[in-house]
Amino acid sequence: MKRVATLPAPSLRLKLVLSYLIVALGAILILAIAVSLAIQNYYASSQRDQLRAEGEYFAQQIGHLYRAYGANWSTVPLQQVQTGGPELLIITDQSGERLLQIQPGSLTLSDDEIPVLRQSLLQALQGQENDGRLQGSDDSNSFSGLYVSEPLRYNGQTNGQLIGALLVAVPERYPQVSPPLEFLAHVNQAILLAGAGVALVVVAFSLLLARNFTRPLESLTVAADQMRRGDYTRRAEPPKSKDELERLAVTFNAMADTIESDVNELRRQEQLRRDLMANIAHDLATPLTAIQGFSEALADGVIADEETRQETAQLIGREVQRLRRLVGDVQEMTSLESGRARLELAPLDLHALVDETLAVIRPECEQAGITLRNEIDPQTAPVLADSDRITQVLLNLLDNARRHTAAGGTIAVRAQPIGKMLRVCLSDTGT
Repeated sequence: MKRVATLPAPSLRLKLVLSYLIVALGAILILAIAVSLAIQNYYASSQRDQLRAEGEYFAQQIGHLYRAYGANWSTVPLQQVQTGGPELLIITDQSGERLLQIQPGSLTLSDDEIPVLRQSLLQALQGQENDGRLQGSDDSNSFSGLYVSEPLRYNGQTNGQLIGALLVAVPERYPQVSPPLEFLAHVNQAILLAGAGVALVVVAFSLLLARNFTRPLESLTVAADQMRRGDYTRRAEPPKSKDELERLAVTFNAMADTIESDVNELRRQEQLRRDLMANIAHDLATPLTAIQGFSEALADGVIADEETRQETAQLIGREVQRLRRLVGDVQEMTSLESGRARLELAPLDLHALVDETLAVIRPECEQAGITLRNEIDPQTAPVLADSDRITQVLLNLLDNARRHTAAGGTIAVRAQPIGKMLRVCLSDTGT
């Protein structure tokens, strides 16, 4: 099966340029059609007015001839009437009898046109000026053009006696009734040249506008693609346009700042989690090794002295408590991360709580030669806190300080008021 190659989708810049160009060409086309129609309508109206003026002139001249030759049609030399062109000319007396008809030899009247002309002459015999258009037929020699009918009056006066009717028509096939083709061709050529110039200007302008419009979007696309690849430091360059594009770039950069901050925080938390798990694994290994060694010594009968056996059992119990505390720390951390931990807040004497906590870890510190000091003022006002959580935090911090403090060192706990809060600090002389 043959695979049909697909063309790449047009870019936004190309779409913008094409849309501007189509709009411009459409406007030019509409303008060209409107100008052409306006010229044709003006030319037709001008020819109609000219033909009407010509008909009135003929009517006046014939009225003067009628008076000059004794008001008798038989003596009037109608052959002297010259149309000056290939017009159709029909003259009738007051009874409608046709006295003269001048018709271009190459043109013929169709059967549909003859009744139209007869009706027009009858209206003129009733004293009504009228005009119209003859449509002709498909025959190339048929008559098609404008006509006008005028009443003939004695001596050419508008209020004179009605003595007949006159009809003048101009065929459309001659230049007198339709705009010259050369003239229309020149007009259309000028419009096309102007349209081509406008199209070039529109293309140049649209390219510039599309470039200014798409450059910020390209910058956004590159920045978004780099972020997709893991580079959260990439930012878009905001344009200086003070419009929606600038606001979009600024908003994107603000979003990127938030994402970068969140990602860095997640990475930091992940590193803390790894460090914590490594510390827990190390802390679990130490008591387990001690318990295993003490248990094997008791099982093998290596320790025979009863007092020593009791001390060994106590050591095993202490290591078990230590393991339990470590497991509790892990469970507590899981509860805090899942949001299931609840705080039991109550007024708490922090100085007394620190004394109790130091008493728990003091035996181990005394064996290691470490001094513990509670430097919190006994007069410190009670704080609203969860005593169990605070105790657990203090034990974790104290146990960590104990492991990193050499013999002869000191671990001190102090408190510093900050506004309505109380900051608890723990310091040691370890590394």
